[in-house]
Amino acid sequence: MANKHVKYCVVDAFTESAFKGNPAAVCFLEEEKDETWLQAVATEFNISQTCFLTRIAADSVSTNPRFGLRWFTPVAEVKLCGHGTLATSHFLFDSGLVDADVIEFLTLSGILTAKRVPDTKIMTGTPLENGNGCHGFSVELSFPALALSDYDCPENLMNSPSLSSIISTLEIKKTPYDDLFIVLPSAKAVSEYQPQFNEIQKLPGRGLIITALAPVGSGFDFYSRFFCPKFGINEDPVCGSAHCALAPYWCQKLGTTELVAYQASPRGGILNLRVDEKNQRVFLRGKSVTVMEGSLLA
Repeated sequence: MANKHVKYCVVDAFTESAFKGNPAAVCFLEEEKDETWLQAVATEFNISQTCFLTRIAADSVSTNPRFGLRWFTPVAEVKLCGHGTLATSHFLFDSGLVDADVIEFLTLSGILTAKRVPDTKIMTGTPLENGNGCHGFSVELSFPALALSDYDCPENLMNSPSLSSIISTLEIKKTPYDDLFIVLPSAKAVSEYQPQFNEIQKLPGRGLIITALAPVGSGFDFYSRFFCPKFGINEDPVCGSAHCALAPYWCQKLGTTELVAYQASPRGGILNLRVDEKNQRVFLRGKSVTVMEGSLLA
């Protein structure tokens, strides 16, 4: 009997150009798999997230197509992943597997929605495409807003090699996912920060977010970077879930509900953000590019 195969693709999320943004592998499962297999596949891909997608039968609860969605880093499952959800949504919309403009995902963070948003600007060529596999639509995700809490930095952390170069003039908070959230004095400080991953791994909590106001005239509102070596991701190229904390923070600071963010990792990525304070939701909009397709042994 021939071996069964699982179809997958690799999608670069939060970018219009191939090999930029944040890559995610998307695996479409015809049947449920055990966690050992899921983790082994994610370890094999060895990129920031591998997404496992399963179809859920239609019911009376919702008229939108529904899918189960799980996210794994090379070493662990996570509860929320923005770029993986964006990549998965792009795959479903772009492949024609859904005949709808809204998809619902059942996840460890509850029901998340993804909406296809056609480009409004005029683009040459038919169909709308920029030549890099990035079609004429964006995807808008509805995610929970994450409230920050105050954090008193212990003296031993103040002197740690991972923070000593940035610790003097900043604000430190913590996210609900136990990430340190550090506000730096400039976007240059964010871009030029030299992470020492072995030291970051010793920090309390899960990971480290650094952020600052964007340079005047850059077209962005703020910069950020995210480091999570404990979860097998030294630097996450573009982290959607981190922006569930970043967006409310900067909206409050800047007195607005809409932002354009740049994640200043070596690959870089752009996020359009909107905060619904009343309903405590963050809407993340971005584009994606499919860069690889294939199959793996089931």
